[in-house]
Amino acid sequence: MTFVLTSDSAAKALAALGHEARLSVYRLMVRAGHDGLNISDIQEQLDIPASTLAHHLRALVQAGLVLQEKRGREIFNRPDFDAMDQIAKFLMEECCQGVTRKTDAA
Repeated sequence: MTFVLTSDSAAKALAALGHEARLSVYRLMVRAGHDGLNISDIQEQLDIPASTLAHHLRALVQAGLVLQEKRGREIFNRPDFDAMDQIAKFLMEECCQGVTRKTDAA
């Protein structure tokens, strides 16, 4: 699935990252890079119970931030780097463009 950036999808992605555990999971996957991590590796690194981790991974996948790939009997999770790049660009696209301010009439 390709990440399509809209204001709504950006808001959902940022909301998903707004939870401390999901942010930790996501940052761990970013450190792991394009190869990703299987669920047991994530559990071991972050000491998160399987059911809790499944909940957080589901939220990250639904937000378009994480891609899952089945390799044999394991599911590997990796960040969608294209989505991450699009969100960063979205946040910065109007940087330093100025804003129109109301001036005081007095």
